[in-house]
Amino acid sequence: MSASVADMRGGVEALVIDDGWESALTAVDVARAGVSYDWLTSVDDRLFWVESSPDAGRDAVVTWSAGSVAVLPGDGVGSGLHAYGGMPYAVLPSGEVVRVNGESGQLTGVVTRSATAHAYGDLTWSGVELLGVREYAGGDDLVGVEMSSGRLRVLEATDGFLASPRVSGDRLAWVRWGRVVMPWDSSEVWTASYMLDGQPVDPVRVAGGPDESAFQPQWGVDGWLYFMSDRTGWWNLYRWRDGRTQPVAPVEAECATAPWESGYANYAMLPDGRMVMTVQRGPVHELAVVSSGAVARLPVPYTSIKPFLAVVGDRVAVIGSSPTRMQEIALVSTDGSGGVEVVRPGVDRGFADVSVPQLLQVESGGAQVTAVLYPPSGDAGPAPMIVRPHAGPTYHSDLRLDGEVQFFTSRGFAVTDVDYRGSTGYGRAFRKALDGQWGRVDVADCRAVAEHLIDTGRAIPGAMFISGASAGGYTALRAVSEEGPFAMAVARSAIVDPQRWTTTAPRFQRPHAAILASPDSAVRADQVRRPVLLLHGVRDEIVHIGDTAALADGLRGLGLLVGMLTLENVGHYVSGTGLVAALEAELDAYRSVLKDAGLPVPG
Repeated sequence: MSASVADMRGGVEALVIDDGWESALTAVDVARAGVSYDWLTSVDDRLFWVESSPDAGRDAVVTWSAGSVAVLPGDGVGSGLHAYGGMPYAVLPSGEVVRVNGESGQLTGVVTRSATAHAYGDLTWSGVELLGVREYAGGDDLVGVEMSSGRLRVLEATDGFLASPRVSGDRLAWVRWGRVVMPWDSSEVWTASYMLDGQPVDPVRVAGGPDESAFQPQWGVDGWLYFMSDRTGWWNLYRWRDGRTQPVAPVEAECATAPWESGYANYAMLPDGRMVMTVQRGPVHELAVVSSGAVARLPVPYTSIKPFLAVVGDRVAVIGSSPTRMQEIALVSTDGSGGVEVVRPGVDRGFADVSVPQLLQVESGGAQVTAVLYPPSGDAGPAPMIVRPHAGPTYHSDLRLDGEVQFFTSRGFAVTDVDYRGSTGYGRAFRKALDGQWGRVDVADCRAVAEHLIDTGRAIPGAMFISGASAGGYTALRAVSEEGPFAMAVARSAIVDPQRWTTTAPRFQRPHAAILASPDSAVRADQVRRPVLLLHGVRDEIVHIGDTAALADGLRGLGLLVGMLTLENVGHYVSGTGLVAALEAELDAYRSVLKDAGLPVPG
């Protein structure tokens, strides 16, 4: 028997799942399958990554070499740099690992430093010292740390943001952007001389500016500095040397991921001079090899590839997944043979009878909007439909096996993810279309997709729902603040007032809210026209619970609050037992609305 929303304030640990549908994926299965691999890198012929597992209870550094996998001992690893994180560890020549402690944000391992009011991340080994970025309330420092003594020196400081220190010989490169912009809108690659006993001198701006986003610098063995830039409207690969800039692989696609975290690697250099990079068109990721300017697709069984490429010999290591394949780490041959060696498989928690998605194109506001439709398992007919605007909002829908999607499709619901205007994967102009229009064009696009699904017989009128987390939760709330096809909204960890969020969001994201919001962007209870289920973690530091609680009070007074599920000891990202409670509350809410409307209730 499912617990009701009213019963779910705390006490989540005791929740038992049994809804009488034996073939359905349980919420416990979904929560336990939430193993994630990130921050993949290589040193010689060894791979390292960070592994997050609900069963382990902490994020750990894991290593692979010659077919053997080992979890390294030590504190939990994790970076809070710029709120979303940066490379949280570095491997030294000795093989030892320096890491950022996931609780304190301080450096731990073979380096000892007194705790300060900083968050560290974006770590790398320069060849002579540890480099990284540390953040405090007033800005960022690019720092170097001498390993033998722990002595720290500040190489660059700003009241804005810094990222990606990279060294080759006597040259240092890094990324910077101002405190009132976002790095995917405006960021710069810089280089200067690098000396162990002095400050960088003769700094030169390599790329970037007010209307250009440039990042991910890497030094090539050929002496060129490589980086990603969207100067043509697409994030493509370039190289620079002695004031000369050249395109490396022009392609009308996104070859980089929006830099929510510091230290992404969407490309990697092979020993023979070739390069491997990700290529994204909408929600679909591909892997390509670049040789003499030519771009050739590498066959891989993945449609979603994380921005952490690493090289082992003549193969490239990736973190990949697909709609039928859990996230895994694999070594991919670069000779075009399609060879794939899985070195860390995904976690199978009973994902049977998987719903495989279809890609749709829907016209909205003069733009083509992409949607990813997951039909109910084993049923192609009209169904109750859950439309999901993705989080971000400067992000995209992932074309991968998603346990939350399968939880609902295995119970007779259809799910559709929407890449509304403002999403990544479609170029700069599409990405910028949300500026000043948040809560308007994203809502219009979700509504257009929903109406298309009803008109084409894929969804049942009156059984259309909208559900989102964080920025997606905001879109869901705005969607039921006007007339439309949605019978109910579910908002998890939702932003409620973008204008107020410019003062309460983490320092990194305050400009994001200011760029996107319009003067009338707040969600007001008296404008909401459909029932709403709210879910929020008490420990959410990105979107504080106060605005959600106030909205819940207003909706309760109007009779529009389905429930306010307060999740104890849960932050912005809901996982574990909190996710179990959230999924069950959402399912109960959908079934209740369908029952009250006299519509068939799946399952």
